[in-house]
Amino acid sequence: MSKKRAITLMIALIVVTNVITFAISNVITIRFQDKVIIPADEYNILNTYYMEHSKAIELENYIKQNFLGEVDSQKFMDGQLKGMFQALNDPYSVYMNQDEFKSFTEETEGIYGGIGVIVTPGENNLITVVSPIEDTPGERAGIKTGDKIVKVNGKEFTADNMDGAVKLMKGEPNTSVTITILRTDKNGNNKYIDMDIVREEIRLETVKSDIVDDNIGYIKITSFDELTYDDFKNDLDSLMDKNISGLILDLRNNPGGLLNICVDISDELLGEGTVVYTETKNGEREYENSDENHVDIPLVVLVNEGSASASEILAGAIKDHNRGTLIGNKTFGKGIVQRIRQLKDGSGFKLTVSEYFTPNGTNIHGIGIEPEIVVELPEDIQEIGIGNLEQDTQLQTAIKEIKNMIK
Repeated sequence: MSKKRAITLMIALIVVTNVITFAISNVITIRFQDKVIIPADEYNILNTYYMEHSKAIELENYIKQNFLGEVDSQKFMDGQLKGMFQALNDPYSVYMNQDEFKSFTEETEGIYGGIGVIVTPGENNLITVVSPIEDTPGERAGIKTGDKIVKVNGKEFTADNMDGAVKLMKGEPNTSVTITILRTDKNGNNKYIDMDIVREEIRLETVKSDIVDDNIGYIKITSFDELTYDDFKNDLDSLMDKNISGLILDLRNNPGGLLNICVDISDELLGEGTVVYTETKNGEREYENSDENHVDIPLVVLVNEGSASASEILAGAIKDHNRGTLIGNKTFGKGIVQRIRQLKDGSGFKLTVSEYFTPNGTNIHGIGIEPEIVVELPEDIQEIGIGNLEQDTQLQTAIKEIKNMIK
């Protein structure tokens, strides 16, 4: 090798090394004038990064040159980014391309076309129904909490491709979609059920209210989206203007939603104190608090296995502050928090960044919240709430309990 060529190669290697060093946030600082020597551990980090980066480029080039079919460059890049999040082995952390992120944000805005079910990654990598949304095509078709969605329009889906299933279930109103669910009964028997469902425009009316027995207010919250707090506040004020003596808050089959909306609603019901706090892996904590101004009347909260995430935050705060009595079944048990970010090109991601704790310092992830009064529903019940009070044993118990509290 000529001297000139050797010098050129050395300069090229130095430039590459500096680029890589900068890319890993200046883990290693290289200076040439004063001849800084790279420590062994820092050199190993650099070397590993360089080798893995080179391997990824080599594989990408090999696939593009030799794969029998066509390689869609955008899908190829999306696949790499999705794989980065899947490697975390956390079903709640996910990369979404532009279409997927747009579909995701539509849900929190409160209006979209679809069948109206909330799903989550579940056991055995199956897409699990947290709850059907009340008075939507999914609920009317008979989808229940705990059902596993295994096919959409005949195509099999698992939890690691849940976003694809959700995208396929959504669509223009008055169009049909076929859902195949796996349902397990109390004896452990599995049954596959095909459901042909006509999509509708889902305008999430997340808050409904009524009066029971002349002086007991009833508010049902089905999820926490951007419109929920204003609707809740309007309904609560309306009930208070009618001089209610107690309030039943129904959070059954509420899969959660936006944390800030949940905190705003909590502030209307709690006295001064902590609603919830979150903690990162580095021990950094953030507290959400309520002030002393609140509705000070007897309160009962209905929960069940479909009550998850933000609804568990609200229920847990009420329980820890002894502000009301929880009635129903143990909640779902999702006690981790995702940060949602949109990227410049319209794609985005969810990343689990912290876990949350109830005011008393309890993390309910994978455990749930046990109500003070456990009440089972009839196995064949088709509807819960005011419209089916005759069969809704949990609501019946709530009415009796709040009457005792009013006395």
